[in-house]
Amino acid sequence: MRQDAARNRELVLAAAREVYAEQGVEAPLDVIAQRAGVGNATLYRRFPDRAALIEAVFHDTLSAAIEAGEEARRAPDAWAALTGYATGIFAGLAGDRGAIDLMTTSLTGVPTLEALHAHNAETYRVLLARCREDGTVRPDVTVEDLLLALAALGRAVPAAEEAAPGSWRRLLTLLLDGLRAGASGALPGSPLSGSQLARALGGLHGGSGSRRSLEGRGTSRRASKDVKDVKDVSAARPRP
Repeated sequence: MRQDAARNRELVLAAAREVYAEQGVEAPLDVIAQRAGVGNATLYRRFPDRAALIEAVFHDTLSAAIEAGEEARRAPDAWAALTGYATGIFAGLAGDRGAIDLMTTSLTGVPTLEALHAHNAETYRVLLARCREDGTVRPDVTVEDLLLALAALGRAVPAAEEAAPGSWRRLLTLLLDGLRAGASGALPGSPLSGSQLARALGGLHGGSGSRRSLEGRGTSRRASKDVKDVKDVSAARPRP
């Protein structure tokens, strides 16, 4: 890669990190190009769609979260591992709307994110099973219960952090304490199935409740504008 091309790539990635943290992952791509000081054609030449840019921006962060899950699974105290893992994930969400979008909704088309979602669910499944064996969690809670509750709380983290930095820790502790054994009564209703959880997570971000794609028909209105932008600038693209 030529030096100027590499420099432009890094400018786009730095700008995308800032914009995603401020506005979430559906921020218009032309805003990112403007922040980076490059043209739309340059952005799309490096990253042909929104999913490719998100993968590049968040790859290291998502990979680190997977490693944190591995460490939690290896920990000797299952309850401490579960609460510590959840707290670490939430600490990474505070002040970063882009990270919250990725962790609390069902976006598709980002390979490392899809790997993390699967790994995250399995980490909580493993830890909950160990906690049940230890008698430290209530027997009727499921991993789907926990994942949806954590995702719903995660959507509130930016507002809580802005109002009072660190206040999300109080809310997370309240949620996690509700998992403890010795609760006064059984949970009402039936637990969600895996498909019901996916629909619920899709709906958290104002969608229809289905898994949301980052390209094609699954894009948001702003993402559709970005697809139009690609067509508008395609004629201006130099040959690779």
